[in-house]
Amino acid sequence: MTGLDAFAAEGIWLRCQLHCHTTRSDGTPEPDELVRHYAGAGFDCVAITDHWLVTEADAGPDGPLMIPASELSADLPRAPFEAEVLAIGVAELPEPRAAFPTLADCAAWVAAHGGAALLAHPRWSALGPDDILPARALHGLEVMNGGCMVEQANGLSDAVWDAVSERGLLLGAIATDDAHRAGHPDGSDSLIAWTMVRAAARTPAAVVEALRRGHAYGSTGPVIHAVERVPGGLEVACSPAAAVALASGPWDGGRVSADPAKAAYRARVLERDEAGRIVRAHLDEPEFCAWGRIEVDGADGTRAWTGPIPLPGERAPHRPGG
Repeated sequence: MTGLDAFAAEGIWLRCQLHCHTTRSDGTPEPDELVRHYAGAGFDCVAITDHWLVTEADAGPDGPLMIPASELSADLPRAPFEAEVLAIGVAELPEPRAAFPTLADCAAWVAAHGGAALLAHPRWSALGPDDILPARALHGLEVMNGGCMVEQANGLSDAVWDAVSERGLLLGAIATDDAHRAGHPDGSDSLIAWTMVRAAARTPAAVVEALRRGHAYGSTGPVIHAVERVPGGLEVACSPAAAVALASGPWDGGRVSADPAKAAYRARVLERDEAGRIVRAHLDEPEFCAWGRIEVDGADGTRAWTGPIPLPGERAPHRPGG
């Protein structure tokens, strides 16, 4: 149930869009139009997450897997007054369709009904660790929300994610578009971020189960081929990268750059491609903290994130449950 397990599990990698909207709530494309858009971009799986609706669409026999989903809300006792959770794999919603009293209640309801409970855009929702930590049934969160990044430059939630990890709750990594204008001729907010899911089979149930187990990583471009525990640290194999890092606590972690003029810290390049970019790297274990996560930076400014990985340390981190 960690970021490392995704690379050890049996199965296939599926490129998934887990957060997008249609005309049924507050998006511009019709449902079938949205599915054609992502199918044309090579996605294996789409979950339409219209607000408090389970939207159906026809993907056809050769289209992406369609997973029932919606975006639910929970009250917050302060501005912005609500948090939102992606209910992936839940086909029937509660009645009446009204905000849950707390984020913990919302996440627990999704988990109890067999879904993957994924926290949407924590930074955009102005959430801090104290808001998130009581929601122990969450399975993951959006480290990157492409729509929020494009529109307001606040789609990256790594700081609050790390703060939650530092306090013992390890949540899986997803990255999404949160597209409302997918394929719009006047400007689209899609094809920015996606989640690679290691599913046991090419079925909706297998995708949901993989998300519940944290068998996924988020990306805006780079591919992570493997993460393996080795004596003294982790080894990472990836698409050609400008840098590879182990992010951990505030005093910890390490990073190595493909640029030999930049200093490396607690990390080293093991293999480069013909252009000198990193395709395999070693990262030392954290010195103080009981967790770490891998980041891979593409040469074009894109990034990929694994979920947190428990590593030797004094604290025993909580694993997300269901």
